[in-house]
Amino acid sequence: MHYKKGRYSSLMKPLFGFIDLSIIIAAVFLFKLNITNVYLFVGYLSLLWIIISFKNKFYEVQRHTRIIQIVPLLATQILFFAVILYAYIGVFKQPNISRLGLANYLVTVFVIISVVKFLNFILLKRYRSVLRGNTRNVIVIGENEKTRQLIHTFNNRLDFGYKFMKQFNTSKDDFSLRNCFDYIVDKEIDEIYFSIAELSNQQINQLIDFADNNLRELKFIPDNKDIFSKKLKYEYYDYIPILSLREIPLQESLNKFLKRLFDILFSSFIIVFILSWLTPVLAILIKLESKGPVFFKQSRNGFNYEEFECYKFRSMMPNKEAHLHQATKGDQRITKIGRFIRKTSIDELPQFFNVLFGDMSVVGPRPHMVSHTNMFAQKIDKFMVRHFVKPGITGLAQVSGFRGEIEEDKDIINRVKYDIFYIENWSLLLDLKIITQTFLNAIKGEEKAY
Repeated sequence: MHYKKGRYSSLMKPLFGFIDLSIIIAAVFLFKLNITNVYLFVGYLSLLWIIISFKNKFYEVQRHTRIIQIVPLLATQILFFAVILYAYIGVFKQPNISRLGLANYLVTVFVIISVVKFLNFILLKRYRSVLRGNTRNVIVIGENEKTRQLIHTFNNRLDFGYKFMKQFNTSKDDFSLRNCFDYIVDKEIDEIYFSIAELSNQQINQLIDFADNNLRELKFIPDNKDIFSKKLKYEYYDYIPILSLREIPLQESLNKFLKRLFDILFSSFIIVFILSWLTPVLAILIKLESKGPVFFKQSRNGFNYEEFECYKFRSMMPNKEAHLHQATKGDQRITKIGRFIRKTSIDELPQFFNVLFGDMSVVGPRPHMVSHTNMFAQKIDKFMVRHFVKPGITGLAQVSGFRGEIEEDKDIINRVKYDIFYIENWSLLLDLKIITQTFLNAIKGEEKAY
């Protein structure tokens, strides 16, 4: 089975955020504000700008967003920014700050950021419509007035960045979902749109399962039929209502930026303050007990099913089956020092280099060996949903009792359920809770840590 390898550019929205922060910082030096500590002031504004941007979803401007929808975004953002700007006077006891200077600064920042935001919005639409960049391949399943309107939108609103590939008419005798699936895989379709009215509940379930297991985005064209899902996101393409099956918080650029920033800071801390002295000590102990490398690397599947080299401290005697078989209870391949570092999860620490390099995250679904991933993808429903986000060193499933060896199908089924819950309900607080629980489990020791 083939799976989607690539995604769309995820750098544009963080880039827009960086531009706005640069404007906020640079404008400080244009006015005489009588600030005691300019670096504190700049840090204060930058941090709170990021927080209110996150809360207001200031950078979540979608390709189908209308320009009129940007105005309330700007108004809300600047209003909150004005509050935190003047709050600085009281919070840091700065009575000598020029109120007029702050007003001039606020107006300047508002005008420049507004111009830049509208300019970015217009240029990006021109990039999609004229140069045909940043496009997504789409198909439509169904033949009715709503699907015709949607296809008309795809073909005429090139600035949305959708490339309409094919329509499947469900009323034709030769229609089958299998033909749709083959076409989607063969033509590397990114998004599937379908009319709920023209498919049976069984067909809808088959389509949902296919999209989940092949990392495709599925969008509903709604009518009066019931949809048995709690995770529906309602959007408009022009005036056409569209429903998305699953909203993934980490697909939002600001969330992705915050998680990546946390990953970099946390992994850097572990590497500098723990691995810098622990690695030489473990290297000596590992080498004294058995010949072979200090580090063990293994191909695993990560974000969008792409393979990467996952690093560990070597805990086994060198053997040809290390890439094929999981460690089991009483496994004779495990060395004495290996048993200790596996019990305490110290063997996983080199994966912080994977985090720093961008292949993994501190928290996320645990990656499996390639051979196991291929097997589970075929037999475990929705297993591929785990690859919508980066894999983690630890995860919700692991702190919930589903780590280590997979002895029965129910082990991996429950692991997938926890992973999907994490993906759909991610937050930084949830990450911190999982990290704390992982640390406590490592101290106590876990039954399946062998």
